[in-house]
Amino acid sequence: MDSIDYYNRYAVPYYEETVDASMEEVMKPFVELLSEESENAEVLDLGCGSGRDTLLLEEYGFYVTPMDGSEEMCKLAVVNTDKEVLQMTYDEMEFDDVFDGIWACASLIHLTEDEMRKVMKKLVKALKENGVLYFSVHKGDRDGIYHGRYFHDYTRRELQSLMEEYPELEVVDIWTTQDVRSEKSDKLWLNVLARKTGKE
Repeated sequence: MDSIDYYNRYAVPYYEETVDASMEEVMKPFVELLSEESENAEVLDLGCGSGRDTLLLEEYGFYVTPMDGSEEMCKLAVVNTDKEVLQMTYDEMEFDDVFDGIWACASLIHLTEDEMRKVMKKLVKALKENGVLYFSVHKGDRDGIYHGRYFHDYTRRELQSLMEEYPELEVVDIWTTQDVRSEKSDKLWLNVLARKTGKE
């Protein structure tokens, strides 16, 4: 079962587990940097899940395009956000110079290293010049199937090495946070904030 099949099957319990988790503190650096670069920014909420972060991003005045690969998660996100949700996998994604910001909270954690590199290229292409990218991955050393899904974790050094492969992206910060869900507070996340400079 791949991750999309998993989220289709368990959409409702996953929705209930995540919809009320507040990402406000984690989102602040992204919001501040994006607000400096662009008013009324166009933001892609990549792997939007319940649509929780779409609603928060809209509160900051951004125009948000929620997107998810899981049909069942998209249905729930439509109800939660009262917005059209783009059902699209990363393989299908072909944006070119479209977004001022991309918010990818916990949405790249099921990619192999090769898949991650392909998706990163697509994200770079999707961003406008001076666009802002945020993504988060699990901090650790897992690489395999756990509880029905594939996970690939990262160390800080591995993330820094990954980002060096994309000279168009200037890393603003890499920082560690605890999972905001109290029952998972022992889980650590690595957060990456970067800006597209246009350099190649």
